[in-house]
Amino acid sequence: MKLFNYKKPLLIAEISGNHNQSKTRFLRLVESAFKNGADLVKIQTYEPKDITLNSKHNKFKINKGLWKGKYLWDLYRKAHTPFDWHKSAFTIANKYKKILFSSPFSKRGVDLLEKYNVKIYKLASFEITDLKLINYIASKKKPIIISTGMSTIKEIKSAINVIKKFNNKIIILHCVSNYPTDLKDVNLERINKLKTIFKNYKIGVSDHTNDIFSSIASFSYGVVAIEKHFNLDYKKTTDSEFSITPEKLKLLSQILKDLSTKPKRSDQVNGNMIKLRRSIFASRNIKKNETFKIKNIETYRPKIGLCASNYFKIIGKKSNRNIKKGFPIYKKFVLNHRF
Repeated sequence: MKLFNYKKPLLIAEISGNHNQSKTRFLRLVESAFKNGADLVKIQTYEPKDITLNSKHNKFKINKGLWKGKYLWDLYRKAHTPFDWHKSAFTIANKYKKILFSSPFSKRGVDLLEKYNVKIYKLASFEITDLKLINYIASKKKPIIISTGMSTIKEIKSAINVIKKFNNKIIILHCVSNYPTDLKDVNLERINKLKTIFKNYKIGVSDHTNDIFSSIASFSYGVVAIEKHFNLDYKKTTDSEFSITPEKLKLLSQILKDLSTKPKRSDQVNGNMIKLRRSIFASRNIKKNETFKIKNIETYRPKIGLCASNYFKIIGKKSNRNIKKGFPIYKKFVLNHRF
């Protein structure tokens, strides 16, 4: 798959912590995502020690939101994907001839992914200010997808400036870092702002709502990638509140395909329905050499004879034959029909 050459938005299924520390469930998630329409599957590569300290100080405690009351270490211990699971996940991706990629949160995470020849890197919203990590990821000269939740334009530019030293293949994702995100907060208009400011880069969306409506709506903004968290079922996991099931993923994939399908006719007119347009009819009996005028012609459905758009063109011209009331007027019925 060519990352920057596609006919529809790339649909990315994010596994994250929906495996609940079960390797069997994790591998089922990866396989199910590919089976149900994901173009790419994303995982996260870290262990708790790569992100935080094992501290019970209040500063390390989440005070609000979905994970209120949890300490960072405990949350990441439950949500992380063990390093020794990665090989099996990449094997599944190779089986389906599709791309599995990841968000690394440390140098050793990047090194692990390089071992499996990862094709793309993802920069998580929370890491966009870690220029040291960004520099190391970018040094691998692979395409990078950047999530921009909570980010200022200045912060996004700083990250891009680091990446540009090595590689300019970048997709920027509009993202709202609320888990889950209410529809009223999705702020899709920011996609247009990102397009205006970052004209040299493609823009996508990372959707943290609990359904697919926002993802579908983002299509009209011309996004090139849509990321959704993915779960096997409605089982409670760290990310279940903002994840979609296989049925919803499959539906979203099909909708994106349908919306991206070009009509067979360039004018987008249905050939069967066009017959229901109006054409010109004789509203009374018309004699040969009689002039066509408002009193003897009218427009009616269906489109059998001359299109109604020719109404004013034939006014004042003459008929070259007798025409009965209710009969369609054809071009060949008009004397000297040059129009």
